Amino acid sequence: MSEAPHLLIAREGPLAILTLNRPTAMNAISPQILDGFDGEVTALAGDPTVRAILLRGVGRAFCAGGDVGNMGGGPRSREETVEGMRRAQRPLKALRLSDAILVTAVNGAAAGAGFGLALLGDVVLASERAFFKAGFTDLGLAADYGIAYTLPRAVGEPRAAEILFSDRRVTAEEAFRLGFVSRLLPEAGFDEAALEFARKTARAPFGASLTKRLLRREEAAAFADFLDAEAEAQADAFQTDDFREGVAAFMEKRPAEFKGR
Repeated sequence: MSEAPHLLIAREGPLAILTLNRPTAMNAISPQILDGFDGEVTALAGDPTVRAILLRGVGRAFCAGGDVGNMGGGPRSREETVEGMRRAQRPLKALRLSDAILVTAVNGAAAGAGFGLALLGDVVLASERAFFKAGFTDLGLAADYGIAYTLPRAVGEPRAAEILFSDRRVTAEEAFRLGFVSRLLPEAGFDEAALEFARKTARAPFGASLTKRLLRREEAAAFADFLDAEAEAQADAFQTDDFREGVAAFMEKRPAEFKGR
């Protein structure tokens, strides 16, 4: 039996629905998901007939981030890491700066890159059972998927720094209180409520797209420059002993012993 697609893409007129579909892996980002984002999703973000995009996950997680089990699969050069990061970043820029309004629907865990994906949303909806966790420090990595850009702009730099450096779990209620969740919804009926919100957004007048342009007017060059710096920083992190120890500790379910190198 062939494996089910890891990324489902559907259209309802002006609404594009993107569904992360690896429930047994908590929707961790796989090569198949990366291919879909870099190809079809980037194209949808630039399609003028798409007025809104809904990004959601199947099962008990929105997205658990990168697939840590595949991170220790052999050395990669710094140049290979930078190129891989830039490939992953192309759809991030496309979604963040698209005229289409991006709604992210966080039904459960949003960790690491999944946290970053959630914060790309113009509107971030969260189930009461959702939670957010950066996770990068625990792995000896730099923050990626734009989160060191989007989170401080939502909550302020001191709070963002505490969340990123501590790697603690942030509940949906706290996230709403801090301001990086737009609306908190009951767990029961969450998927249907998020879909209905996205459908309503897709029916909004063209003025809504113009409003998004205004919201992102100052961001285009700044976000692109930030992601370039992010790719370089993450490439440096991937070369460290601390990263190798972070992955080993994660796989062995033990505390990491970092050496700062």
